[in-house]
Amino acid sequence: MIELVIRPMADAFMQVGVFVALLAVPFGWARYRWGPRFDAALERHRGWGPVVAALLTVPPGCGGAIVVMAVYARGAVSYGAAVAALVATTGDAAWVLLAADPVLTLQLKVLLVVTGVTTGYLVDLLGIDPAQGLRPVPGSGSAAPRSGTSPVPAAPAGVALREAVPGTVRAQAGGPVPAPGAGSPVAALGVRAWQELGVLPGALWLLLGAGLLVSMPVTFQLLDPAAVGDELLGGADPYLALGAVGTALCLVGFLRDGCQVADDDPDTASPSSMAQVLRQGGREVAFVTMWVTVAYVAWALLSATTGFDGSQLPLFGVAGVLVGALVGLVPGCALQIVFAGIFLSGGMPLSTLVANSISQDGDALIPLLALRRRSALLAAVITTLPALVVGGALLLLR
Repeated sequence: MIELVIRPMADAFMQVGVFVALLAVPFGWARYRWGPRFDAALERHRGWGPVVAALLTVPPGCGGAIVVMAVYARGAVSYGAAVAALVATTGDAAWVLLAADPVLTLQLKVLLVVTGVTTGYLVDLLGIDPAQGLRPVPGSGSAAPRSGTSPVPAAPAGVALREAVPGTVRAQAGGPVPAPGAGSPVAALGVRAWQELGVLPGALWLLLGAGLLVSMPVTFQLLDPAAVGDELLGGADPYLALGAVGTALCLVGFLRDGCQVADDDPDTASPSSMAQVLRQGGREVAFVTMWVTVAYVAWALLSATTGFDGSQLPLFGVAGVLVGALVGLVPGCALQIVFAGIFLSGGMPLSTLVANSISQDGDALIPLLALRRRSALLAAVITTLPALVVGGALLLLR
């Protein structure tokens, strides 16, 4: 039971979840801090659209590609830019790969960006755009400002209120909170920040911090968690304990959020505060951890009960490239995360992973389906073509 279920659950949280968390905060902060500037650049420099769109997908997750879909629906960028973003994105599967092999992930991302830019310019050169002649979609996301305008960040609420009411800080409910001398405004602001973050995300981040303290030395083989447990914790393995509890907490968050990731629509793709960055990061961690857990546990049970090692799947050779490209037609990140987990466990070659990574569109295709259905369906077909070409070429070269 421990080796078949508990350990895969712990591995999902300790080997993937904590490293996703470690990366989610700086990437989320960068999106919060500079995201609108990149969005505005898309509209100002249409000729560079495919390049900028592909580069927006470099951070893991689907937020960059979703922003491009919203800007395309407004008619501010070309269809080639939208296709470039869909080809270049690896969605939430990038978190899994980045946690396991950062060098390979970087190489894969460079390949996808180049492929995305090339495909995007080719689409524009051929004049392909199902939405040509249609009216722009109004209100298709507030992530990017209109062309010719500069985003003006709103002042933090606390700063604005302190300027308007010197010596006081007003609570969100409207009542005044005493300024220094009659109470601590820093403490009040800290309490409000935790309230904005929420109990579950706050507990998850505390557990992720504890998990990181154990996972890092285990990853670099600096300590044996079982020996530490025998010596200090009465035989309890801290790695298994933290991993199992962390995965359980991720399950609660995953179910509470409707089994969705934080940036799966244009309105939530760009965080507006650091508390929102942490909330979205926590949802990202929960989403990725749960699907990695599904992949790890299913693989462990399948291997133990049947002796299946992956070689029986049609994931090798030409058939593998074809299967990887076709699986990429499925919208969303869940199946792609499972695919990444199979690759890391040795169940498929790199050519199959590359074909799947190019073909899959992550969660970005979902809002595009709502905004421009014909464009979304055609884009799903278009992205399979470079997937087959590049995956097949990689198969021949290796």
